[in-house]
Amino acid sequence: MPDTAHAQRWKALAFIAIAQLMVVLDGTIVNIALPSAQTDLGISDANKQWVITAYALVFGGLLLFGGRIADMWGRRRTFVTGLIGFAVASALGGAAANEAVLFGARALQGAFGALLAPAALSLLAVMFTEAKERAKAFGIFGAIAGGGGAVGLILGGVLTEYLDWRWTFFVNIPFAAVAVFGAMRVIHEPAGSRNSSSLDVPGALLATLGLVSLVYGFTRAESDGWGAGVTIGLFVAAVVLLAAFLVLESRVKAPLLPLRVVTDRNRGGVYLSLGLAIIAMFGLFLFLGYYLQVVQGYTALKTGFAFLPMIAGMITGSTQIGARLMNRVRPRLLMTPGFLLAAVGMLILTQLEVGSSYAGLILPAEILLGLGMGTAFMPAMSLATHGVEPRDAGVASAMVNTSQQVGGAIGTALLNTIAASATTSWIASHATEARTLGKQGFINAAAVHGYSTAIWWAAGILALSAVIAFTFVNAGNGGGAVAASGGKDGDSAEDADLAVPVIAH
Repeated sequence: MPDTAHAQRWKALAFIAIAQLMVVLDGTIVNIALPSAQTDLGISDANKQWVITAYALVFGGLLLFGGRIADMWGRRRTFVTGLIGFAVASALGGAAANEAVLFGARALQGAFGALLAPAALSLLAVMFTEAKERAKAFGIFGAIAGGGGAVGLILGGVLTEYLDWRWTFFVNIPFAAVAVFGAMRVIHEPAGSRNSSSLDVPGALLATLGLVSLVYGFTRAESDGWGAGVTIGLFVAAVVLLAAFLVLESRVKAPLLPLRVVTDRNRGGVYLSLGLAIIAMFGLFLFLGYYLQVVQGYTALKTGFAFLPMIAGMITGSTQIGARLMNRVRPRLLMTPGFLLAAVGMLILTQLEVGSSYAGLILPAEILLGLGMGTAFMPAMSLATHGVEPRDAGVASAMVNTSQQVGGAIGTALLNTIAASATTSWIASHATEARTLGKQGFINAAAVHGYSTAIWWAAGILALSAVIAFTFVNAGNGGGAVAASGGKDGDSAEDADLAVPVIAH
């Protein structure tokens, strides 16, 4: 690694972390501002979902493409382009005069986010190769990735309540400006880490269309129902397109996604367990946010601050537990207990009632969830690029973001549908209690029953994440590192591992 890249790596981490925080918090910051934006721009109830969906669809659909662009074009160049584009899209969103401009700006944010996110993670992968430093770097990055969504809720509440909903977009501009300035000065990509092969355009189209169909399918399932013709059609299209993508990738000379990236048991275990955990966590943010604001009557700002203990838990779990232990114990011995601890926190929340105490029930649950997810996130982020050649680091990193985006879309739709069904059933079976509880009390009781039912499912999904992590992840202490450059495109993951010493298995 060149001296310049090596000497500036910790400064570079600070600016990469700022960019990652901007991308992650943008997934939730707009949620708090959405009611105000809807009123201001006259967005209908039927169309308001597009403020969220336009971002998720484009971001999730283009991530693999963005990861491969970073590998080929250069990670720093891709990183800076993504930052500038994200800032421009944010300015458009903040200045939007109607819903069409706002939806378009959110889609544009998703497109540039799909360049930025995998470039950020893959820069870390190729800049930090020494085991202890790698653990610290990914500990910081994992804490930001895990806690950024909750930070978005707080920041969204502050900006919406004291300034205007438009500032939830404008706030990205200073973030991006600082990160671009830092990237140009201190980020130096190691030589020989690019992928010089041609871009797999058919693969990019199939992957993008397949992932968009999948994410949009779950979005339509939430609004139209699982049995609707459009929903089923989108899922069928997703299966066909993604199957065709996998067949193509196994045959082309320079694939968009080399199958060795996902068939390695460690990386495959990380992508699957992380995606499932995100399903559970997205559901939690959704239900707990509604519970605090609608049932308990919290303001947007107070709701944001109510998530602070979870953020603190994530940061502590990632930097003080995960990073300190990663080089001493196997990653699965961090990921498995981490997911299980988060599942225990989720189980506590299944006891949620209309008048539940924040300090007595929600606070301890949040702390356990934060500690557990932070501890599991850190080794998962590091293992995402375990044993890959530097030329594949971008696409391997993109797979982490893809699993998170797809997991988030599935989590929102699946758990919201479960909650709605449970609420409907409770109303039907408790109709006699309507007069006793009063109209609002009855509605709140039904909603809380739906939330707690869905949270049971979320706890089970986290337990499944723990089982998958324990079963598939078998890397040694430290989780390995990105392999040295110079291998051929066709080298296996195992061959790539031999290119650099991996901490003892």
